[in-house]
Amino acid sequence: MKKIGILLVIVSFFISCNSGNNQRVLMNANGRINNLLIVMKNSEWQGEIGDELRKFIAEPVLGLPQPESQFEVSQVPLENFGSMFKASRGILKVGLADENSFTVATDVYAAPQKIITITGKSKEDLINVIQENSSKIVSEFKDSDLRAVRLKILKKYWEPSAIETFNKQGFSLKIPRNYSKVEDNGEFVWYRYHLFGGNSMELMCYTVPITSEEDEKGNTIVANRDAFGKKYIPGQVEDSYMMTEEAYTPHVFEVELDGKKAFETRGKWEVKGVYMAGPFLSYSVVDKVNNRLVVVEGLTYAPSINKRDYMFELEAILKTLVIN
Repeated sequence: MKKIGILLVIVSFFISCNSGNNQRVLMNANGRINNLLIVMKNSEWQGEIGDELRKFIAEPVLGLPQPESQFEVSQVPLENFGSMFKASRGILKVGLADENSFTVATDVYAAPQKIITITGKSKEDLINVIQENSSKIVSEFKDSDLRAVRLKILKKYWEPSAIETFNKQGFSLKIPRNYSKVEDNGEFVWYRYHLFGGNSMELMCYTVPITSEEDEKGNTIVANRDAFGKKYIPGQVEDSYMMTEEAYTPHVFEVELDGKKAFETRGKWEVKGVYMAGPFLSYSVVDKVNNRLVVVEGLTYAPSINKRDYMFELEAILKTLVIN
């Protein structure tokens, strides 16, 4: 019996060791969102290959008042890619090798983490692989950062069922608890997050009936948001209200949100008659079942400072939209 007991202890020990080996414990990824570590030779980064990467990595974000690139970039050669750098949130490895390849990996050295590796048999091949996958490179890193932002800011959020407009209109959004309610009247909901120095981030949601094909084609987005701005968001002087900046044509893209056709709009807002302005991002979702557009919008008021990351956080929140 004693020998059987010892055997059971030994077996249990090996089982626990094996199960432990199957569960990788990763360090927490470091680095801010929209930051990218590029691992490649200095000479290649400073030459044509680096130029090809910069064409889209350094491309300005649409809709911002001041030019801000999509990513803040750091570059190190492979021989310096040590443990500190391996914990970076987003890593792009580029170089010459025996084959042309494009691979994407998740949570390799840390979590959350995205690593893209691009290789080419020659400089020309490498540039071709980069060109063919430029959109995917951006979307992979952006989607990874959006997930990371949601994990961080949505640990605590307002219960959607407690928000009157969401209940009445049959849709919901996860709004972080550090946002305060400004308006919730059953038709229009508005929450605000106070930044330093009187700056702020705003979230707004409402619905618009579909009355023509123009609504479904995204041709009435500006008119709709200006009408709601006039009705619900007054300025500081008489007859002033928030509207789409007249001197700047918004960028509109057809996308998918909550499994439905939607229009992503990036532009600038202003307050009529008052010197106030900033960037906005909105999604107008075509809810055919209920014959309406569901509109969720985020905007930032933060004069004279960079706003890319603020707008990126708003994007992460807006994409939690669920239509019942």
